[in-house]
Amino acid sequence: ELHPDVALRSEPFGALAYHYGNRRLTFLRSPELVRLVGALGAHASVTESMAALDIPTSRQPSLVRALASLTGGDVVRPRAGAGAGAGAGAEAEAQAEYADGR
Repeated sequence: ELHPDVALRSEPFGALAYHYGNRRLTFLRSPELVRLVGALGAHASVTESMAALDIPTSRQPSLVRALASLTGGDVVRPRAGAGAGAGAGAEAEAQAEYADGR
């Protein structure tokens, strides 16, 4: 899910993500990534979010890598109470889901 301390501002290239806690500004360079980040909290998994947004399979690996980077910058985080995957981090969850084909 989007970290609660992060605000997104739409831009022609995608969005700017500002983290109020660590004062980091992050560029989301793809409107597709912006839609995915916004949908993460509404679905049980990264894969379900991608399926709900009809993201082509060919784009999914690059979006998983982008989510891993956003996790490192605290822009996204595992959802509270998300179960066993919550402690492992969004990067590991997304990569495991993608590898399993979930």
